[in-house]
Amino acid sequence: MNPLLEVSGLAKHFPVRRGAVLARRVGAVKAVDGIGFTVARGESLGLVGESGCGKSTTGRLITRLLEPTAGAIRYDGQDIAHAGRRELMPLRGRIQMVFQDPYSSLNPRHTVGEIIAAPMASLGIGSRTGRRDRVLELLETVGLDAAHVHRYPHEFSGGQRQRIGVARALATEPELIVADEPVSALDVSIQAQIVNMLRRLQRELGIAMLFIAHDLAVVRQVSHRVAVMYLGRIVEIADRDTLYERSQHPYTQALLSAVPEVDAGIGIGREPGRGAGRERIRLVGDVPSPLNPPSGCRFRTRCPKAAEVCAAQEPPLVPIGGADGHLTACHFPALLPV
Repeated sequence: MNPLLEVSGLAKHFPVRRGAVLARRVGAVKAVDGIGFTVARGESLGLVGESGCGKSTTGRLITRLLEPTAGAIRYDGQDIAHAGRRELMPLRGRIQMVFQDPYSSLNPRHTVGEIIAAPMASLGIGSRTGRRDRVLELLETVGLDAAHVHRYPHEFSGGQRQRIGVARALATEPELIVADEPVSALDVSIQAQIVNMLRRLQRELGIAMLFIAHDLAVVRQVSHRVAVMYLGRIVEIADRDTLYERSQHPYTQALLSAVPEVDAGIGIGREPGRGAGRERIRLVGDVPSPLNPPSGCRFRTRCPKAAEVCAAQEPPLVPIGGADGHLTACHFPALLPV
C-alpha cells in the first residue's frame, strides 16, 4: 500500500542578507537540508531532536505554511511541494495542524464556536446549522462542555485551549494532522491529559499523525515509529520499540540516556524498569550553526567516536541492525553503550 505522505529530498534554506540598501545575500540558514520519510495511513510518526534542529520547519513545510527550497512532498500520490493556492485548496481540509502555543494560536476576538467552525466555513463545508452541530460534537470529543461554545480563549486554561486547537484541527475530518510540540507549553500534569486524548483520537478516528516534540518520553507514548533529527538532517528512523531499546546512532543514544528512568504518576514517562542501567552520555560543545554546518557528518563535532572519515564523507541514511525499516546515518553505528 502506498504511504499517505512521502517526503524526499526536502529542504528549506532561509537566505541571510547584509546591507541596509542592497541587502546582498551572504549565505543561507539550512534549517532543513534534504530529509526523507513516509507516513502510512493511520500511522503516527514521531519527529524528535534538540531545539533548532528543523522539526517545526519540517511541519510547516508539510502543511505548506512554508514554501520548500527543494524536494518533494507527495500526499496521496500528488506532489504538493510547489503547488499553488488553487491546487492546495482541495487538500487543506485533509491536512491540518495543531500548533505549539495554545495562547497565540487562537484568535482572542473570536468565540470558541467561531474558531472551531472557521476551517469548515473557509472550505465551504456544510451549512451554518450543520457547522454549529459539528462544533458541539467536537467540543464533546475533546472533553469540553458544549456550553463553552460562546466563550472566548482568555477564559480557558492552557490545556483547555489546546483541546480547542485539537477540535479545530479535527473539524474538517482530516487524514493527517501535524502536531507541532502540542504539549511543550503545558504543565506536566496537563501534558498527560492531552497526550492521552491524542492517542485516543488517533486510534478511534484512524488519523495519521506527524507528532513533533523534543521530549522522548512523550513521543514514545504517541508514535508507532520515530525519526530523530539533528541540524537539519534525519540521523535515525525506526519503529518505537527498536529505537528506544536498540538505537544505533550515537546522537539517538545520547538523547535516550537523558530520559528519566521512571516518571510514574502522570503516565507519560518511561515504564518502571525499562532502560534500567543505561549509561548517561554527555555531549560536549554546542550545536553548530545551520548557517555553516560541519562537513561530512554534522554530529561529528560532538561525537566521542568521530574519525577522519566522518569529516570527509557524509554518512547516508541506510538500513541497519536487521530490523525492518530501521535506518541510520552513521559511519560507526552502535559503538556507544546502549
